[in-house]
Amino acid sequence: MESNEILDNLPQHLKDFIIDQPYNSYTARDHALWRYVMKQNVDYLKNVAHGSYLDGLDATGISVDHIPHMYGMNRILQEIGWAACAVDGFIPPAAFMEFQAFNVLVIAADIRPIDQIEYTPAPDIIHEAAGHAPIIANEEYSEYLRLFGELGSKAFSSAKDYELYEAIRHLSILKADPYTKKEEIDKAQLKLEQIEKNLGAPSEMALIRNLHWWTVEYGLIGDLKDPKIYGAGLLSSIGESYWCLQDHVKKLPYTIDSVNYGFDITKPQPQLFVTPDFRTLTKVLLEFSDRMALRRGGLYGLQQAVNSGNVATAVYSSGIQVAGVFSEVLDDGFEPVYLRTKGGTQLAFGNTELPGHGQNYHTEGFGSPIGLLKDIEVPLEKLSDGRLRDYQIEKGRTIKLEFRSGVKVTGKLVNTLRKNMNLVLMTFEDCTVTYKGQTLFAPEWGLYDMAVGDSIASCYNGPADPNAYPLQYPVPTEKTHKIEYDSDALKVHELYQQLRHIRDEEYSYEKLLEIWEDVKLNHSSEWLLTLEILELAIKQNEDIRDEVHAQLELLKANKDLKNLIGNGLKILLN
Repeated sequence: MESNEILDNLPQHLKDFIIDQPYNSYTARDHALWRYVMKQNVDYLKNVAHGSYLDGLDATGISVDHIPHMYGMNRILQEIGWAACAVDGFIPPAAFMEFQAFNVLVIAADIRPIDQIEYTPAPDIIHEAAGHAPIIANEEYSEYLRLFGELGSKAFSSAKDYELYEAIRHLSILKADPYTKKEEIDKAQLKLEQIEKNLGAPSEMALIRNLHWWTVEYGLIGDLKDPKIYGAGLLSSIGESYWCLQDHVKKLPYTIDSVNYGFDITKPQPQLFVTPDFRTLTKVLLEFSDRMALRRGGLYGLQQAVNSGNVATAVYSSGIQVAGVFSEVLDDGFEPVYLRTKGGTQLAFGNTELPGHGQNYHTEGFGSPIGLLKDIEVPLEKLSDGRLRDYQIEKGRTIKLEFRSGVKVTGKLVNTLRKNMNLVLMTFEDCTVTYKGQTLFAPEWGLYDMAVGDSIASCYNGPADPNAYPLQYPVPTEKTHKIEYDSDALKVHELYQQLRHIRDEEYSYEKLLEIWEDVKLNHSSEWLLTLEILELAIKQNEDIRDEVHAQLELLKANKDLKNLIGNGLKILLN
C-alpha cells in the first residue's frame, strides 16, 4: 500500500483495519460494471446532484473508465488534506468515525456483483470512492466530515451496539454474495431483527449514527420541494439516486429530530432529510454534541462511561484526565462524589500521559473523589501553595480533607502536581479514604493518588493518550466472501478482457465480430457485455450495430433488465 503523511499519522489500532487493495483481483467485468455505473451517474447526477459532485470527481482522481487505484487517489487526496485506505467491508462504527476524524476515507475494497448493480446492501468501492470521495473536495463539507468523526469517535457505545454491528456485517456479507442460500440470509435477517427489538435505550453512538446516515449517507440538500443529492449512499446507487427524488419518498427538513429516526441498511429508506446548506449540518451536529457526555460530563457522563464497559476518559474541572474501564460512580443523587476504574488506568493532562501514571503503574484500577471541600468556598484546584498552607495542607504533613459530599481523605501528603497553575494531583501515604462508613482506600494498599477537581467537565469514549494507552478495536473475524467463479463465468470475464483490450489498446473489427459471434452463441443473456459491444460498434460505425441493438431490445423483455438496458442505450444512442 502506498502511504502518505496522513496515513502514517494514524494510530496502530486503526492501521490494523487497513488491507492492501486487491487491484489485480478486479476482473474486466468489474471494470465494465464500474464504467456502467459511473457513466450513468455522470449523465444523471449532473442534473440532480449537488454542484460539488462532478467537480469532485476530477479533484479526487476518480476515473469514469476504471476502478480507482488507492495510489492515484492518495496522491491527489493529500492535496486537499485527506487520504484513502482499503478495508474489508463494514468496520466498527467507532473505528469508522475515528478514521474520519483523521481525514481518512475508508474504502471497502470489494465491488458489487452485477446482479446488485443498482443497489447493494454492503459497502463497496463504488459506494465509497464514487459516493464519498467527490463531495469531500468541498471545503465546508470536508470540515463537517472531520468534525463528525471527531465527535462520533468519542460517543459512547453499548455492548448491544457491537452485537448489532456484527449482525449487520454478517447479513451484508451474505447478501453481497450471489451464491448465498436463501435460508442463510433469512436466518441472519431474523437474528438482526431480534437484536434490534432488544437494544433498549439507544446509546450515543446509535443516535449519532442516525445523524450520519441521514446526512453523509442519505442526505439531500437545497429546497425541500426540489432538493439535490449529496449523500454517498444515493450518489453511488443508480437505482436509489432516481428513486429517492420521487414523490412517494417523504422529504423532511433536516433538524436535530432526525436523530430519532432509525434505518435499515439493507433496504431503501421511506423518508429522507433535506438540509438547506452544509452549514446547517454542522449546526445540528454541534446541537447534538451538547447532549453528549463529552459536553455534559457530570453524573450523566460517568454513568455513560460505566455502562459502556469500554475504555473511557473522565476529565476533571482541573484538567486532569482519568482513562480506563470505569466500574463504579458514587453519587449523592444529583452529582458524582467518587469514581472508580478497574484494571490498568491512565492519568493524563492535555491528552498526554503523566510521567509515572500509566496503566503499568495503576494496574489495579483507580479511585478518586469529586467535589468541593467542606467549609472552603474556593475549589481545591484553584488554591495556591500559600493558600494551601493557610489550611495546613502542605507536603510532609498528615492532613484530613473532608469533602462536602462526606468523602474523607486522611493521610500524609508526599507530593503534589500542578498544570497550568491548577493543582491536579495529590499523593498520600498511610492514607484512608471513607464514604458513609465504607472504606474506599486503605493504608496497606500503598500510595494513594488523588485527582483534584470540583466537577467532571467531560466524559468520552477511548483513552486520553492512545499512544501511551494502546486502544484496540476487535477486528472482524468474518471476512467478506471472495466469489469463486465457475468455468462459464471465467469465459465471460475473458470476453470482457478482450473487449477492454480492443477499446483501450488496439481496435480490431475482426476480433469484435469474433466476440459478438461467441456472445450470440454461448452468452446471449449477458446484457452488459452486449452493451459494451454495441458501444464499440457505434463508435466505429460497424454494420453489426443494428443486430447487437436488436439483441438488447429482446433482453429488455426481462423486467429486471428493462431499466438497466434502457438507461445504457439512452447514453449510447444519444
